[in-house]
Amino acid sequence: MPIDEVDTPALLLDLDAFEANLAALHDAVRGSGARVRPHAKSHKCAEIARRQIAAGAIGICCQKVSEAEAFIDAGIRDVTVTNEVVGAQKLRRLAHLARRARISVCVDDPANVAELSEAADRAGVVIDVLVEIDVGARRCGVPPGEAAVSLVRAVKAAPFLRFAGLHAYQGSAQHVRAVTERRQQAAFAADYAAVTRDALARYNIACETITGGGTGTYLFDAASRVYNELQPGSYIFMDADYRRNDWDDRAQFRQSLFVLTGVMSTSGAGHVVVDAGLKALAVDSGLPAVHGRAGLEYTKASDEHGVIGVADRAVRPRLGERLWLVPGHCDPTVNLYDHIVAYRADRVEAIWPVVARGALW
Repeated sequence: MPIDEVDTPALLLDLDAFEANLAALHDAVRGSGARVRPHAKSHKCAEIARRQIAAGAIGICCQKVSEAEAFIDAGIRDVTVTNEVVGAQKLRRLAHLARRARISVCVDDPANVAELSEAADRAGVVIDVLVEIDVGARRCGVPPGEAAVSLVRAVKAAPFLRFAGLHAYQGSAQHVRAVTERRQQAAFAADYAAVTRDALARYNIACETITGGGTGTYLFDAASRVYNELQPGSYIFMDADYRRNDWDDRAQFRQSLFVLTGVMSTSGAGHVVVDAGLKALAVDSGLPAVHGRAGLEYTKASDEHGVIGVADRAVRPRLGERLWLVPGHCDPTVNLYDHIVAYRADRVEAIWPVVARGALW
């Protein structure tokens, strides 16, 4: 069907831009020695995961057990849960997934190590474990160096766990605007990871994987020669927040994700109202941008309405006209939709279910 017949609000994916982004990432890191394990929390879509793997990814990352379940149900067979999993029910479900696919998970606490080993024992599996170190994000993770070594030893002593490496993700660096400052924060994270790797080596503990990195720092992470696995997620879509970053030309990705919205009211002076509000767009990282229309600015969101300011010299949208919005934050915006409408040129090519929508536990 033509794009013009898609009802609003709708989540749209430009396939040409999406495919170019897939290729650009792998081209950029080729020869670095770093594998690509993209983060599926960005898209929650099995078809996108399959295409990422077909493009060269070794598997995917998820953030929650229920996300991993959705992707494994869809046939994905190599999943890293880049998060701590705590609680008997979640651990039981995670352990049962290890019967069906290669599963790895993060830990940052000895008590969690013991509980995870018990769950693996009951399920009759061995689970791969990544010790998470805090490389500057001040979120999860043990301090680098000796504290991490102590936790690695606990993992290695647990009978139903296998130490698989270090998780060293610097999330807060991804949206540092200036390239030089972002590169510096990525270098600090790589140094913390290297210190921990070297501390493990002093105790003759092999560290096969150091995983981390994201869309904002992937080039620096790959060039560090410390990371041998990268976890970018938003690169396939991009959003208004990432667009506020300065970029090295080699790191550029195209905007592929849009929310199509329709003008539902033109009665106000100096503005129009569209049908995409808080239930259609995540605004935690700022309001969306109006794509391709000079003089129009998305200025306010309520549950079902978005207010678009119209500058004096701008062409005022008419009632029923479609506008294309670039979400402020792609990940939680995708989680608001049941389907992604994949299009090429002016025609819909496919409808892809968001299979892990609402997978929060």
